[in-house]
Amino acid sequence: MYPVYPAEVEVARMKLSVVIPAYDEAENVKPLLDELYEVLDASFPENEVLVVDDGSRDDTLRRLLEEKENRPTLKVIEFQGNFGQTAAIDAAFREASGDVIVLLDADMQNDPRDIPRMVARLDDGYDVVCGWRFDRKDTLGKRFTSRGANLLRKIILRDDIHDSGCTLKALRGECVKGLHLHGEMHRFIPALLQWRGFKITEEKVNHRSRHRGKTKYNLFRVGRGLMDMLVVRFWQKYSARPAHFFGFLGLLSSMAGFAICAYLAVLKLGGESIGDRPLLLLGVLGIIIGLQFITFGLLADMLAKIFFRDARPYVIRRVHD
Repeated sequence: MYPVYPAEVEVARMKLSVVIPAYDEAENVKPLLDELYEVLDASFPENEVLVVDDGSRDDTLRRLLEEKENRPTLKVIEFQGNFGQTAAIDAAFREASGDVIVLLDADMQNDPRDIPRMVARLDDGYDVVCGWRFDRKDTLGKRFTSRGANLLRKIILRDDIHDSGCTLKALRGECVKGLHLHGEMHRFIPALLQWRGFKITEEKVNHRSRHRGKTKYNLFRVGRGLMDMLVVRFWQKYSARPAHFFGFLGLLSSMAGFAICAYLAVLKLGGESIGDRPLLLLGVLGIIIGLQFITFGLLADMLAKIFFRDARPYVIRRVHD
């Protein structure tokens, strides 16, 4: 039996939602749910488990539906095709109704026994608890790539999380409201929530070797993740004021172009020929590119204002009336 945490998390009055994206994990469905429900039955009487079948090509969906017959709190979300892990997580977040949401991988490398301890940490005043695979059981190549990606993430996004790639997370339900995920952005959930003002911490968790199924990890996902990282960084700083970013680039380019043209004008007044000089083309090009950047920034600013008419760029924790 696993420990119950009534004093810290008030499980009798708290509903826990467990979100699991699954793609070609037929062999893991039953052992994962057996292990997970043993933990939930011991520590979280009121629960729901949302498994998203992301267009699996094996028997994942069939086995999930078989398990659902004996598990009333299991909800299976079936995708029409394979849309990716981020889309699966986003869909489950929108369906989840728990006070606390736990995100879990379907490959059984995350240990469900860590869930009560992570949920209990929320009672320390945190909104998100991220798992930290301190002792990873992955291959050397995967660990090396992951460390490089984590280093880049810290430089670009400047978050304080050691292992953003660990799927196991515990979040308060209000954290995912208004959170729109796309691309490979599930890896940057901590950075996105930190930007929105939520308090984030991490907890060392058990990481296990994969014994069934095949990994979905490849180098193409690394490239897509890098591009999404740049998008997240831009969105963090300039989503509500894109004209500042593009306007700054435009002013730099225009000023450089005007300076070059002014220099050539002085030479022209001195009697020198400037018509065949490359600097003339460079100066004119700098002015044109600068004006385009400024125009693009103004258009982007208008689009941002339209977007934020309904989606506010901030989160209100509480109104003190």
